[in-house]
Amino acid sequence: MHNFGMSMLWFWVAYIIVTLIGIGHTIFNIVCLHMKSMKNSPGMGEGYEKTKPWHPLYNIIVFTVFGFFYMNGLSYPTITDALITGAIWAGICIVFDLFGWVIIKHPWSLSFKGFYIDYQPWITLIYIAIFLGPVIGFILVR
Repeated sequence: MHNFGMSMLWFWVAYIIVTLIGIGHTIFNIVCLHMKSMKNSPGMGEGYEKTKPWHPLYNIIVFTVFGFFYMNGLSYPTITDALITGAIWAGICIVFDLFGWVIIKHPWSLSFKGFYIDYQPWITLIYIAIFLGPVIGFILVR
């Protein structure tokens, strides 16, 4: 049986962790590998651009771990629970990303084109990974 409160707890913990990993990776590239920052190169900077292929990997690992935690906490998890959870997690992420990375302006915000067109195929792979996290978590629980 679905537990929306626990689902949201695990989702937001995973979302925060994966975001911090991405930011940390960017900072590592700039500070340790001496890649150019957004101040010294076009767009978001070389340090960030080099992290993009890693983003789906961060997401599939982190969301699978927390999908496992969520599914393992259910009395009788089903594939239906996993699919519904994956759809909810991906849906919330899509809406939250629109506000957090496009609509609300900050130094790392992107245009709609920058986030949904130029960030391909990575953004699509990220959303697929988030959807699959609870599904893979369910498989691991069984």
